[in-house]
Amino acid sequence: MLQEFRDFIMKGNILEIAIGLVLALYFQVIVAAVLDGMIYPVIAAIFGEPNFQNIGFDIGDSGARIRIGLVLNAIISFLIVAFVLFLIMRATTSMKKKDEAAAPSGPSDNDLLTEIRDSLRNR
Repeated sequence: MLQEFRDFIMKGNILEIAIGLVLALYFQVIVAAVLDGMIYPVIAAIFGEPNFQNIGFDIGDSGARIRIGLVLNAIISFLIVAFVLFLIMRATTSMKKKDEAAAPSGPSDNDLLTEIRDSLRNR
């Protein structure tokens, strides 16, 4: 059973996915630090509130409150994460294109197979 479990863990990209998830969790800590250290102080300076969390309105006499600010904070966090990931993907794509352009181009697989076929016919 342990061998099957080991084979399961090592199969496919499970290890890479696990590493990606751990990195994503710690990336969220960085985003929270950027929000708390840079974005929210700017919001506080402009609006007099440390963030959008308190923005909302009460419903009836029961003390229920619609907190639109929580949604705005989540949207800001999402947009920052999405933008940083976009920049990372853009840089990665740019580096791959440079590597592909720098790599010497040789004959394609079809060209090589055609050449082998032709040499075998000539024998």
